[in-house]
Amino acid sequence: MDITEIPVDGYQKVVRCQDAASGLHAIIAVHDTTLGPALGGMRMLPYAHEEEALHDVLRLSRGMTYKSAVADTGLGGGKSVVIGDPRTKSEALFRAMGRFVDAFGGKYITAQDMNIGNPDLEIVAQETRWVTGLDREKGGSGNPSPYTAYGCVIGIEATLQEAFGSPDCKDRTVLIQGVGAVGGRMAELLKERGARVLVCDLFEERAQELAARFGLECVPDAGHEALECDVYAPCARGATLNDDTIPRLGCKIVAGCANNQLADAHHGAALRDRGILYAPDYVINAGGIINVSMELLPGGYADEPAMKKIEGIRDNLAQVYEIARTEGVPTHEAADLLAERRLEAGRSAQA
Repeated sequence: MDITEIPVDGYQKVVRCQDAASGLHAIIAVHDTTLGPALGGMRMLPYAHEEEALHDVLRLSRGMTYKSAVADTGLGGGKSVVIGDPRTKSEALFRAMGRFVDAFGGKYITAQDMNIGNPDLEIVAQETRWVTGLDREKGGSGNPSPYTAYGCVIGIEATLQEAFGSPDCKDRTVLIQGVGAVGGRMAELLKERGARVLVCDLFEERAQELAARFGLECVPDAGHEALECDVYAPCARGATLNDDTIPRLGCKIVAGCANNQLADAHHGAALRDRGILYAPDYVINAGGIINVSMELLPGGYADEPAMKKIEGIRDNLAQVYEIARTEGVPTHEAADLLAERRLEAGRSAQA
């Protein structure tokens, strides 16, 4: 196994691993451990070349630093990418990946991400203890989706409070695009809270089935963003807030679980200019990482403290909105400022 460090300014450690015996070609990036060891998922993609994989892992690991800082998980930010076709997975490959993760000595902790499931992580865990999010019978906290959904609903209530002066979902119209594991559970929770819930999905049958089961309203996916509603919740594809969609939005609030909702940074200002309050995605969708982080506490994971910690998303968003108001910046910039201030406070405490 050939492990080589890649010098990158602004990152604590970026390392390449190539293992001829297993075919592993992977990169782990640890962006910042000021607040704790770096936690971030592992993904596997057939990147065209290593430079593309490096760009991805650097971008993602930095994002995890900010997400963990705002979520107050006591963790830093990292990420790992496996370069290859997911159809070529093997036990040897993931055992080698486990040894690679273990080489960080706990400075990097891995979890699920794109094309990596619990069966893969169970193999990784045979070579290292630094794995989170395994099934409960394997000692982990289980599927993070319900916790992400719960956190997003808490975040919607916080954003309603900011926009309308009340967190009450009753009789508010919420449009959810993408009703997979997280979006579907959000729809159920919002319906229980008295909201009028509209659902759509690229796979229309999925939205129709959910609507029939919970008494929701199914709407066409095409052109859905123009529908009038109080809250628009993008819960599937990224970059859906862009030059094309923002002028057509019929909502007062954007608050969903999808990652990377803004196609570009300037789209946060475009939402503000239209009078639309945006709940920054990495703040509102932090329920999953908060839940996983609870596995690392002394004594191990417990559900009740995890749910209480997830409810902190309400206060985190309130702080983001306060910064946005007082400093006159869009909310996505306010979220970054909050993260940077918490990181600076951590550095000062260590000085």
